[in-house]
Amino acid sequence: MKERIVFLLRTYLWTLFVFMAAKVAFMLACREGHDFALGDVCSVLTHGLSLDLSTSLYIVSLPFLLMMVSIWWQQARVLNLILRVYFAIIAVALSLAFVADSSLYPFWGFKLDASCLQYLETPTEAMASVSTGYVVLRVLLFLLVAAVVFLGYGVTGAAKASMPTGASMPTGASMPSMRYRVIETLGYVLVIPLIVIGIRGGLGESTTNIGQAYFSSNQFLNHSAVNPVFSFVASFEKTASNNVSYHFMDDAQCRRMIGELYHTESVGADTLLTTQRPNIIVILLESCGGTFTEIGGRSDVTPNLNRLAREGIYFTNCYGNTWRTDRGTVCTWSGYPSFPTMSVMKMPAKSHTLPCLARTLQQQRGYSTYYLYGGDINFTNMRSYLVGGGFETLKWMKDYAAEEQASAKWGVRDDITFGSLYEMAATAQQPFLIGYSTLSSHQPWDVPIQQFDDEVLNAFYYLDQCLGSFIGKLKQSPLWQNTLVVLLPDHGITYKTIDETHRLKNHIPMIWVGGAVKQPRRIEQVCNQTDLPATLLEQLGLSHRDYTFSRDVLSKTYTQPFAINTFDDGFSMYDSTSFVNYDFISNKVIKAEGPNTALLIERAKAILQAASDDLNKR
Repeated sequence: MKERIVFLLRTYLWTLFVFMAAKVAFMLACREGHDFALGDVCSVLTHGLSLDLSTSLYIVSLPFLLMMVSIWWQQARVLNLILRVYFAIIAVALSLAFVADSSLYPFWGFKLDASCLQYLETPTEAMASVSTGYVVLRVLLFLLVAAVVFLGYGVTGAAKASMPTGASMPTGASMPSMRYRVIETLGYVLVIPLIVIGIRGGLGESTTNIGQAYFSSNQFLNHSAVNPVFSFVASFEKTASNNVSYHFMDDAQCRRMIGELYHTESVGADTLLTTQRPNIIVILLESCGGTFTEIGGRSDVTPNLNRLAREGIYFTNCYGNTWRTDRGTVCTWSGYPSFPTMSVMKMPAKSHTLPCLARTLQQQRGYSTYYLYGGDINFTNMRSYLVGGGFETLKWMKDYAAEEQASAKWGVRDDITFGSLYEMAATAQQPFLIGYSTLSSHQPWDVPIQQFDDEVLNAFYYLDQCLGSFIGKLKQSPLWQNTLVVLLPDHGITYKTIDETHRLKNHIPMIWVGGAVKQPRRIEQVCNQTDLPATLLEQLGLSHRDYTFSRDVLSKTYTQPFAINTFDDGFSMYDSTSFVNYDFISNKVIKAEGPNTALLIERAKAILQAASDDLNKR
């Protein structure tokens, strides 16, 4: 038993060492144009360790199973042969990943992923970009690294002197007793859940993902921390089934329609604010669709939000772009469309090329930028997106005490994080931009008050009370006078009979309040949450040219108001008179209201086609 444990431990540690050594080699190979110090190397190794630990467990899984087999079937020669073949394959795969990653990064600027496979279809064109010497050197490096990795596995598993060059199966001199074999087998069985937990990355809601390795505003350091094998395998989620390319019409027709619908220059927009340099707080209200506000005829669930709508600038016909937080976050900050079957936040290679309000305000106006979230900020690559988008300071679940982390299923309760939001605003360097995602108004709806028997309504009432308390406190502080608070749900939710076939489902309130607001006003134009960046930047006197899918709702060029929402393999489209819900699986209209449904379908298809073309450009 001891031999087997030592064998597995050595194999695991060697794999882990190989991954860490590869990170250092990657940084040295790709260092041109990227300055870093010894401390940065240490940070890369520590922040990327979780991905390395998880990936190493994947690789050790087969040897672990063979160890179990060897307890009952001590055919050393056969098992050793299986191990040698397996480790040879692993050595080749790791070497190929390391060499490809460090070779392609200077050209691509992002980590190895499955998109490189498309170049295998046209190897001649791919090779045309490099010299013969470049290719020969990479082939030699590949062979050298593969040999070193394989021989390393041989050393870790060399329990017999007769097997010095390949991994070998540790065996005893004779078959142990039945009782001993049963006990040892049970021990291995009990370890299996620990391996699964290690691969998954813990017991929390989020699983191991690329975003958790991101820690710096320097993208090279973030990329260096990412395990290339993990990055490659994880990317198949996108390329195998999610990365749909929509093509409904001639490209020229699509470009013409998009040119009529989206304008990147504002003309004659009204002024809503008293200053062009306000402190800005954007609060994404988890799932708080209009179903629970006065939009849906409710005065009792969100009384504070309803009151703030009357006190501030109320965009009465705003619609969410999506049904998930990861997608809604990108829509809000980058003004980028959502997609029916894929999440841009989970695609770091693309999400980092998108504009983001944080980066724009940071670079053009010197704003300090912060983000607050009481949950796991590694979930769905959220950290990767926020850091890449220009948020300098992140505060999340792990920054709270253990008792606070356990205050709700998804993390830290909203009343606690709203308190953190006030403290963050009070101590932030001005002018500042603070983003904050609430989380308590989410299944399982576990909140500390009981106003309604309906747990869903109760959760939104709790959110509203937390919001009202925060705004009340902010009004009493000196910050209020020069602050703009933007209240915007990340998405709506299905509630009872209100689903995608109902216009109300994705109708969300967007409200601007604060001392920086000139006067209360209602904006009746139909719009999307993606229109926030363009509309806000124009109010700040900044260009929104980079936000090609975001519209300034107040511009005189905004002559064709509409809103689009995508859900799992379908879309809904809205204008002031019509609504249509379309399903891609059945390729048919599910619900249609009003005279303009045919036009709305054509526009939605043009948007998805243009957006997917942009997505695939990277």
